[in-house]
Amino acid sequence: MELRDTVALVTGASRGVGRAVAIALAQAGADVACAARATDDAPLKLPGTIDETVRQVEAAGRRGLAVPTNLASEGEVARMVERTVERLGRIDILINNAAITFPGDLRLPLKRYDLIMAVNTRAALQATELVMEGMIARRRGAIVNVSSAAALHPFPGLMAYGMSKAAMERMSVDAAQQLRPYGVAVNTFRIDVPVASEGFVANLPDVDHDDWEPTEVPAEGIIWMLRQPPEYTGHNVGMAELRAAHGIMASRAKRPFVGLTP
Repeated sequence: MELRDTVALVTGASRGVGRAVAIALAQAGADVACAARATDDAPLKLPGTIDETVRQVEAAGRRGLAVPTNLASEGEVARMVERTVERLGRIDILINNAAITFPGDLRLPLKRYDLIMAVNTRAALQATELVMEGMIARRRGAIVNVSSAAALHPFPGLMAYGMSKAAMERMSVDAAQQLRPYGVAVNTFRIDVPVASEGFVANLPDVDHDDWEPTEVPAEGIIWMLRQPPEYTGHNVGMAELRAAHGIMASRAKRPFVGLTP
């Protein structure tokens, strides 16, 4: 896809990978709607707001739109898509990046399990359903779901998170098959090397971060995925594999990473 003059919607765009992707899309010539809960007027504990991201999108010379959204709310997800279309005209690109987690495995309270699945999986499915009709009508579009190594490998305390990402990856494959005839690509970008997003750093403050990549590195991989022809669809692929196969996302870490990361 040629990214110039497209319209993208990025969830979880207040910080981390979502913010880096939103800025990279703007630098590539896209207008970007940035969705998350954190705003200048209602910030959260971690740094970053969608208003800050929008200012960087606009600094790149593109239109930006802040869309405050609680992705656990079906109504707010619907309004997120509606407002983006109303203000920016359409949605050519959807990046389902937002995710939450809580520590706990079999003892995780079901209320928290339900919230993880609502934000990480159901919201991505709902957003896909809401944007696909416009993409089908234009016979053009790209959806990237951001996943994690936890979808494939067990990590202590992350069972529900891993379940949500495994479900997302299955959704990508099925959605790709259904939307392929209309020129709409659906792929999963799996983060399987450590990335220094604000949330990841906050959750592991005492871990050595020298082998962690800045968020601009996975953003580069997602932009590469979006730029592929529509025939490139139905892939659940990790950063490490993309690096090896295509020579993209050169490491900016202080030392090489060895092993698995959630």
